Amino acid sequence: MDPKPLIFIGVALVIAGIAFSSNYFSKKAIVKRKLKKATGRKISDFISGDIAKVVGKVEYAGKPLTAPLSGRACAYYYVLIEERVSNGKSSHWRKLIEEEVAGSFVVRDGRSCAHISCEKVKSYLVEDREYSSGFGNDATEVLEKYLNDRGEKSEGFLGMNKAIRYKEGVLEEGELIAAIGRGEWMNASQVQLPDSFGRVLVLSSTEEEPIYLSDDPDTVSTTYA
Repeated sequence: MDPKPLIFIGVALVIAGIAFSSNYFSKKAIVKRKLKKATGRKISDFISGDIAKVVGKVEYAGKPLTAPLSGRACAYYYVLIEERVSNGKSSHWRKLIEEEVAGSFVVRDGRSCAHISCEKVKSYLVEDREYSSGFGNDATEVLEKYLNDRGEKSEGFLGMNKAIRYKEGVLEEGELIAAIGRGEWMNASQVQLPDSFGRVLVLSSTEEEPIYLSDDPDTVSTTYA
């Protein structure tokens, strides 16, 4: 019996297994899975110590951030920049920069608000802005400045453009988002929010789990307990 078909099948199964594991255990997949499976709770129904999912609209609680690639006003942004690296006959994307920045904001559900403590967060933001630079396609001034400010540049050997892709996701005011965390009722001033917010539910991570946060449409539908 010719062993070659079995070898090909074996290799194909290994590749498929690696691809499945890579996707299943990616940050995006984990965050979406956690949020989709979680039972939701209205913010007003929380008792301090409860751990549950909240869904609400983003509302600024201070000066908004400016997303570095698109220039959009936002409460939170995520940027991923990768360079295509060739290795013989194959190539892959190598991460150059990954940046996640949170501003001051709350999640509003009716008359109640939740504030997310962003010290330990696992998030997935829909990357709705994508840019690229490479052969015959120079990086814009904005992209080049962002790279330079972080010790990178769009050109390589002899001034040739590197093949780079740029992705950005943001949370904008009024956008519907979902988050899971441990809730604790506090006065707004205790978490450096304006007094006008009154009492807010502060969502924090636990010893076992981070806060899970996303604006993906698949995560914001919920069944309330």
